[in-house]
Amino acid sequence: MATVPARSRIVELMKLQSSIFRTTHNPSGLRIGTAILASRLKGSSVASYYPPRIGTTKQLRALYPDWAVIDDKEEDWVESLNIAKSRGKGAPKKKRTAAESKKFQKRR
Repeated sequence: MATVPARSRIVELMKLQSSIFRTTHNPSGLRIGTAILASRLKGSSVASYYPPRIGTTKQLRALYPDWAVIDDKEEDWVESLNIAKSRGKGAPKKKRTAAESKKFQKRR
């Protein structure tokens, strides 16, 4: 009749086995997700299955340069910018030279 090894000896053996084969030691058998973390990533293969998305009017204009693609949001933005400029509320002109800029002038 063979003797059954003690539980502590079996746990020690499982720890040694997991350190040798680089696996996780999980004696209680909890679901910890190591199989999912160790598996190969699927994102790129799933993404390559679907055709590329065309999301912006800029992309549409690049794909179809002969078509007149109208962007309502951009037109509203340009119109509000022109209204603000006409009231003097637009962005200031950029300084092109050091002489135009107050930052580079010496104070006296």
